[in-house]
Amino acid sequence: MSRYSDLRSIDGVLLLDKAPGMTSNAALQKVKRLLRAKKAGHTGSLDPLASGLLPICLGEATKLSGFLLNTDKRYRVRVRLGVTTLTGDSEGEIVETRPVRSLSEDVLEQVLARFRGENLQVPPMYSALKHEGRRLYDLARQGIEVEREARRITIYELKLVNFDSSSVELDVACSKGTYIRTLAEDIGKALGCGGHVEMLRRTGVSDLSVADAHTLYHMESLEADELLKLVLPMDRIVVDLPAVQLSEELGFYMRRGQAVLVPKAPLQGWVRLYAKPSVFMGVGEILDDGRVAPRRLVKAAQDERRDLVR
Repeated sequence: MSRYSDLRSIDGVLLLDKAPGMTSNAALQKVKRLLRAKKAGHTGSLDPLASGLLPICLGEATKLSGFLLNTDKRYRVRVRLGVTTLTGDSEGEIVETRPVRSLSEDVLEQVLARFRGENLQVPPMYSALKHEGRRLYDLARQGIEVEREARRITIYELKLVNFDSSSVELDVACSKGTYIRTLAEDIGKALGCGGHVEMLRRTGVSDLSVADAHTLYHMESLEADELLKLVLPMDRIVVDLPAVQLSEELGFYMRRGQAVLVPKAPLQGWVRLYAKPSVFMGVGEILDDGRVAPRRLVKAAQDERRDLVR
């Protein structure tokens, strides 16, 4: 194990393509060791069953991880029909099997149409949500089920990719807080046969894509300098926010926690902040009076590839 003095302060985000069978925390620790990074955190767990995009925030970028936790996601999921499990996925105990009626594209499209758009979804018992200070999955493992309040979610896209006599493969774009296991179970119920997640792969987080991600297997084959080249600048985390360029003087006051008036800034919402010459400072928010207030400032200002390591 590396000594702390041997570790590096690395600021940025690495897009990991997590393999199935590994917990998100185990994947995070592996990346941290490979990069010899002092500080790192992931942006929303993937179940061990699941594979796909797991953005790893490094150093100062961990201050911005909440923006990826609270953003839209995209998944590819295969739902096994006719079998209901305790956990809603293939790792759980089978609790019921039922015959699957003859499927057609028309029948499936009619069912999928019910789930597109804004809906209420009840979180599963096997989840990390808390009830009176205890994780729901801990209660579920003890055979305890508690009432969960339905939460409002949005399914932006629900595309039928493929199907056969016992499974359906779907492409799902959804809002934060959507449980794909619950969606799979609900689709199975709507088809009258039940179902569970057989395969799950996260393909997108905000505008970040798994196509740009790297596997641990690939990372393990690289030298230290090559690994560092995989780390993206911090502002990739919030690239969907409008950018606000600050003068040297305004950047000075912003760094000291003061809200400033910036010409031609957006009228509302969150913004990316840059000091001249295009050095990322963090994110701010437009106040009611039009000033830009600092909200999450980062210490390691950077311009594209510069200053990733301190």
